[in-house]
Amino acid sequence: MSAQIAGLTAAPGARLRALGGDWLQRLCLLFLVVFVLVAAFAPWLAPQDPTFGDLGAGLVGPGAGHLLGTDQGGHDTFSALLEGSRTSLVGPLAVVLFSTATGIAVGLFSAWRGGWTDTVLGRLLDVLFAFPALLVAILAVAVFGKGMTAPVIAMSIAYMPYTARLVRGLALQEQARPYVAAYQVQGHSGLFIAVRRLLPNIGPTVLAQSTVNFGYALLDLAALSFLGLGVQPPTPDWGAMINQSQDAVLQGQPLSAIVPAVAVVLVVVAFNVVGENLGDRLAGRDS
Repeated sequence: MSAQIAGLTAAPGARLRALGGDWLQRLCLLFLVVFVLVAAFAPWLAPQDPTFGDLGAGLVGPGAGHLLGTDQGGHDTFSALLEGSRTSLVGPLAVVLFSTATGIAVGLFSAWRGGWTDTVLGRLLDVLFAFPALLVAILAVAVFGKGMTAPVIAMSIAYMPYTARLVRGLALQEQARPYVAAYQVQGHSGLFIAVRRLLPNIGPTVLAQSTVNFGYALLDLAALSFLGLGVQPPTPDWGAMINQSQDAVLQGQPLSAIVPAVAVVLVVVAFNVVGENLGDRLAGRDS
């Protein structure tokens, strides 16, 4: 019986090894690897201090001293772009990690307990679904002040229901499989079965959903910074760069606004392509 159980629980690993990817997915994966490396080594890659502004060099076009020119405050756009990748990585990563961890816990508990527990948790998730993540983040800023901490916590709560609902549905499907009954017959506890055996089986699908969530979280946090409610100057941030460079666009130097906007779009699209492709392949649908 143990051999049969091992064979049943080995399926996710085999599915993951079978994952390939077309040229678009591989290109997006390469782009995301570069994005992470740039964010990790931004302080060493930036040619200038992005927080230092030379008013005498404001709105300078691309040149030898400034690869992408400067904004109206004289900040080097290329250096600010590299440094801004750090907040664009850390913020969404914190949202995804917290929302995924809590969503997995809530989803597994709801599916395993069932009955009135499942009903109550389901209604609570419905209430959370009614509030967009960006709106919840704005409310958090209104209560706790501007910055990154409050919006990240608020958006983590807003994103949690997506993972919780997914995990609950997958867990209910897995509970009907023979290996769960086999472990129950062997006397294993529900916690052991859910965490050590059931969770690894649904983990790849949850990973695909979390990848998509990362892109949306990045977009929401960039929008919050664009509104002036997220990352505050002088810390570089892509959303804040777009907001601060609106006047530069009108004065004929749009790069300081266009470049971070393009960076946001490319990263969000890359995460969505990778996440959707991963989800399709795990579900057995060729892309």
